[in-house]
Amino acid sequence: MNASPPGKTSTGRFSWVTPERVRRLRLASGLILFCFVASHLLNHALGLYSLKAMESGRWLFLAVWRNPVGSILLLGAISTHLALAFWAIYLRRHWRMPIWQAVQLGLGLLIPLVLVNHVIHTRGASMAYGYEDSYTMLVLLYWQLQPTLGVLQSVLLLVAWTHGCMGVHFWLRMRPWYARLSLPLYTLAILVPVLALLGFAQAGRYVSVLAADPEWLRQLLADSRVPDAVGLASLAQARDAILFSLASLLGLTLLARGLRQWHESGRSVRISYPNAQVVSVPRGFTVLEASRQGGIAHASVCGGRGRCSTCRVRVQAPANSLPPASEAEARVLARVGADANVRLACQLRPQQDLRVTPLIPPSIAPALSLVQGQVMAGEERELCVLFADLRGFTSLSEQRLPYDVVFLLNRYFEAVGDAIERAGGIANQFTGDGVMALFGLHTGVAQGARQALIAAQGMQQAIEQLSADLHEELALPLKLGIGIHCGATVVGHMGRG
Repeated sequence: MNASPPGKTSTGRFSWVTPERVRRLRLASGLILFCFVASHLLNHALGLYSLKAMESGRWLFLAVWRNPVGSILLLGAISTHLALAFWAIYLRRHWRMPIWQAVQLGLGLLIPLVLVNHVIHTRGASMAYGYEDSYTMLVLLYWQLQPTLGVLQSVLLLVAWTHGCMGVHFWLRMRPWYARLSLPLYTLAILVPVLALLGFAQAGRYVSVLAADPEWLRQLLADSRVPDAVGLASLAQARDAILFSLASLLGLTLLARGLRQWHESGRSVRISYPNAQVVSVPRGFTVLEASRQGGIAHASVCGGRGRCSTCRVRVQAPANSLPPASEAEARVLARVGADANVRLACQLRPQQDLRVTPLIPPSIAPALSLVQGQVMAGEERELCVLFADLRGFTSLSEQRLPYDVVFLLNRYFEAVGDAIERAGGIANQFTGDGVMALFGLHTGVAQGARQALIAAQGMQQAIEQLSADLHEELALPLKLGIGIHCGATVVGHMGRG
């Protein structure tokens, strides 16, 4: 989606419907629903302790979600998230997508089956017939009276949890700190539903014992004010009507999408890639969509949502022929210091033929996309370079067997390499007994200079320790020569792969 003349976007929608606002709405509504599902699962997990603990936890759950503010938030989040899902389906130009994105979309479309059935038979029954949907009654229903329905609800609740976890993962995966917390968060994502299912099963076994007493069962049904057969049929009709409406909305969305594609089919643009590859697509397609349409591998860590910069391309097109970048796209490009002829492939919707060159290899890891990608094509940067080598290494190696030389060099490289990394540098070359390291690549030349001096001191100390460890093998202590230079340097990814 790109900026266009005031009042409307390039796709004809009003300018307040920007990708950034849509993204924030989707994120906010998704987080609310994720918290709702998480609180449900945590409440289930209390069943491992006792049924009474589940009922106590339910009091807190109801206090949060069944007050006017919580109810409005939840209903608004459901409506917003569902509407944005239909909107995303309408905007989609094709169905080629990464597997993770297809799974997330499919799971998302199943979530209404969870919410509609659950809300109608709990909140709806409570409002219409005064039904008291206690955990004891729900466990009895799902574990003893209708176990098939219980299995279905458990599966669909796990679907909602998985969809939410995927959304959180792809929201946070580009954060610098996320890699450090990914393992405990992944463990938590698995542990929460497992504990919830175990808690539900424990409560189910306990309720089964209690239900063996007819008097207890009669009293529970009376206290819960379970709707009669007519009431249950009315609730089922309401559920079916809502599900039918949602299915109809999905069908209308797909129909509208098909009509739009038919309308655009007569207007196409040609996008040329390196290696003489050319893809012809209707106007309105993004460059990333064109790549996928043509089966051309194209990096896109965030799945084409404009949250990263890994899909960016260098564009060759006539002057003033490209739609201007939206505010969100311009902000991402500015963050990575992109040139004027670089655009995000997931946001650029060309109206004329053009040539593009992807700047990030499609196989690059997400953690490297914002680091290595910035210098993939080569650019001038201000940084510090440290050079070091062993003094007298030639005469030293001549007196030793080849295996001994390899052993000595490996110990040497390990010692100085650790010192470089601890100081914040990048050891990018080991040649013979020589080492070259870069400092300030991401922090600036001033900080790089300080890091280089710290690394030099650490390297000297490491060499002294290495000489002490190998004193019986060395006639003289090892000596290290170090040079540091700061200034303009052209850096880039060179070599194969």
